Amino acid sequence: MTSARTLEVLKADPQQTRVVEDTLPDTLEDGQVLLAVDRFAVTANNISYCQVGETLGYWRFFPTDDNAWGRVPAMGYASVAASAHPEVQEGERVWGFFPMGTHLLIQAGNINAQGFNDVSEHREGLAPVYSHFQRASANPLYEPAREEQDSLLRGLFLTAWLCEDAMYDQDFYAAGDCLITSASSKTSIALAFATRERGTLRSIAITSPGNQAFCRSLGCYDEVYLYDDIEKLPNDRGALLVDMAGNSAVNSAIHHHYGDHLRYDCRIGVTHREALPEPDALLPGPAPQMFFAPHQAQKRSEEWSPGVLEQRIASAFGRFRRFADSWLSVRRFDGPEQAQEAFLEVLHGKASAQEGYTVSVNAPS
Repeated sequence: MTSARTLEVLKADPQQTRVVEDTLPDTLEDGQVLLAVDRFAVTANNISYCQVGETLGYWRFFPTDDNAWGRVPAMGYASVAASAHPEVQEGERVWGFFPMGTHLLIQAGNINAQGFNDVSEHREGLAPVYSHFQRASANPLYEPAREEQDSLLRGLFLTAWLCEDAMYDQDFYAAGDCLITSASSKTSIALAFATRERGTLRSIAITSPGNQAFCRSLGCYDEVYLYDDIEKLPNDRGALLVDMAGNSAVNSAIHHHYGDHLRYDCRIGVTHREALPEPDALLPGPAPQMFFAPHQAQKRSEEWSPGVLEQRIASAFGRFRRFADSWLSVRRFDGPEQAQEAFLEVLHGKASAQEGYTVSVNAPS
């Protein structure tokens, strides 16, 4: 009899964690597929999922027996441990969203050469991109040695790439500068990389003193400013704000400093737990807009075709992956206790900007 171990967090206070054990069925029902998760990434994105889990449906991905507790979605690779679907073979390698655990039992559907979806009843109404599992064999960039790097970077790069593309869609709101908060975060770096590749906007990093030198060393930011120096930013030309943290004090300072020269406020991350955003009505300039990557992905898929969209993203991600080779190192955590340790370190902002955390809830060998 197989058991699954999964890390859960208290929805009202993610600092409270536990690892629960579930018994998996000996025999699968028709169409079911059991995925064995090896490792997954823990990044600031996972903290954002906790913060907006109720409003954007992230807690619905992996239901729990006790609704006070939630299973945080994480990106990683898994193998098909057992399959009761004729088009999904045991041993296949797949990439997608998983709970922070050892296994995921799904109802497979929408199957094609690229992959398949979890079509379980609780997925109804959620964006299909979050329930999709891509076959590694269908990914032209797949390299077994890069699985951990892909788990850390692929999802956040997709978000950043689509964000930049959405702003391009609007002619960058007639702005020339892109202000990026939490500039040392991997999503921010990916956005700066995409912006630099396009060559239209100047990327302005806004960061803490401890990460200033690192942001400058990357080469993808045109200028680097500290949070305490926001009033020194040139505010006589149009600017966009892409906020990765949701820090109300920083947002307020930028809005008041730029006024009407701030053309667009895009919010991606919500990792700053201590301060709620200032009410939008009190902020001068544009009302903040929450960015939801699947909307832009769907738009481009309809305009370009899914194949063209995937090709463009894959090509850009390949370049970003090579860029990350120069600054990203992987730190591994193994076992239930270390899994909780890794999550809490990221939750409290203790992870180094140059490190990426990958986790296995399986007991260390």
